[in-house]
Amino acid sequence: MRKIWLAGGCFWGVEAYFLQLKGVLDTKVGYGQGTIDQPTYQQVCSGTTGYTEVCEITYDEKHLPLPKLLEHFFRIIDPTTLNRQGPDRGNQYRSGVYYSSDDEKEIIVNFINEMQPHYMDPIVVEVEPMKSFFPAEDYHQRYLEKTPGGYCHVNLGLARPDERK
Repeated sequence: MRKIWLAGGCFWGVEAYFLQLKGVLDTKVGYGQGTIDQPTYQQVCSGTTGYTEVCEITYDEKHLPLPKLLEHFFRIIDPTTLNRQGPDRGNQYRSGVYYSSDDEKEIIVNFINEMQPHYMDPIVVEVEPMKSFFPAEDYHQRYLEKTPGGYCHVNLGLARPDERK
């Protein structure tokens, strides 16, 4: 089991997309990379805390290796937009991949370098070690399961049937 933290706009859609994939064991949405302890959603939305909305993904690398997981991530984001995904705007919606080991960093950097030729604009996805993560309030966890038809900028249908649980 490994963990990786992905930021790709509103965390509800990122979580819902990854929950449907084979090899994903668990998810938790929250706030990462900021400057205060125990931030609230309102504080993060102010854009003054340095936090981004992230989805912590616990996965089985035997069934979903990190490069494949990153491929899925790039399916659901525009890696060339800064501080924005879909209609979500602000530094709390920036894109990022946050890791816990140097071997993960190498895989992530190599993946992004391989992807860059497929885009006209530079890829602006942050790649940093996870320095702070606080779980979001309970009502955010698995929000789209609790709220059918709730807001989501992610196309949940991008996972092929053979990739789903």
